[in-house]
Amino acid sequence: MGRETVSIIFRSLNEEKWFGEALAACKRQHTDGVDVEIVLVDSGSSDRTLDIAEDFGCRVIHIQKSDFTFGRSLNYGCEAAAGDYLVFLSAHCIPTHNRWLENLVAPLREGQADYVYGRQTGHDVTRFSEHQVFAQYFPKYDKLPQKDFFVNNANAAIRRDLWALYKFDEAVTGLEDMVLGKALVKAGRKVGYVAEAPVTHIHEETFRQTRRRYYREALTLREIMPEVYFHFGDFLRYLSAGLLHDFSEALNQRRFWKTAPEIFMFRLMQYWGAYRGHNEHRVLSRAQKESYYYPRSNNAGDQNQAGDGNVAAHRKNAPAE
Repeated sequence: MGRETVSIIFRSLNEEKWFGEALAACKRQHTDGVDVEIVLVDSGSSDRTLDIAEDFGCRVIHIQKSDFTFGRSLNYGCEAAAGDYLVFLSAHCIPTHNRWLENLVAPLREGQADYVYGRQTGHDVTRFSEHQVFAQYFPKYDKLPQKDFFVNNANAAIRRDLWALYKFDEAVTGLEDMVLGKALVKAGRKVGYVAEAPVTHIHEETFRQTRRRYYREALTLREIMPEVYFHFGDFLRYLSAGLLHDFSEALNQRRFWKTAPEIFMFRLMQYWGAYRGHNEHRVLSRAQKESYYYPRSNNAGDQNQAGDGNVAAHRKNAPAE
């Protein structure tokens, strides 16, 4: 019987800033018993992303911007990959230690879960409120399996045979991971969370990009969970709760005066984007969808950040623990 193979799949658009560190961390992983390959799906990078990929021996798959969706780019990478296990990692996520890959894939190899995701923590450049979001959705303990279908492709893995049966939805404007997770759970499969497979997730967004991200995810979330409504009263309630929580944490850390304006803007953009996405009743044209995939033609991370997403847009839609 041959050795098993793990394929680490990245997708990119101008990700040179952190991509080299992510690849270097992948190369340092313990890989006893498995072979590892790295696949990059690139949608037209014009910076040094492709040079970095070549330096690290990545296999590069190209997708045209006109063909790009978050789910389609991952399906391209999965189809090209040779792995028995398919690992998804954002190009601006850096594995924290050299057992990350082994720990992430172990539940798949041992039959504890069919689709897993690992812990995410913030970076020095991460906004204060996003640190709180990571802490809420990525705890320090495992959930193997978990009861709900929440999953996050910034740091995740799936058995190849199950991906081949279900594949990623190529039409959604974000949260393609949760769409697949819901389909798997509905079919009796297991989703799990691995706390000991952590990455440092680096978001460097403007507040406008934060609003756009949560708006885009809400468009899909209302399809995944049509029973959930997010009214203007919910916007005010969740905004107030988020601000109260973060202001309290900032006071405890003696960082209130330094972070208060940033906290207010982040939470405002988060919940306003979620409210708009849940309540805007229109069919998006292809051009409008592309404006969410590529908010600016030279933006260096939005398409990756949309698929690596973030998490449910607000606590009302948060997965049960």
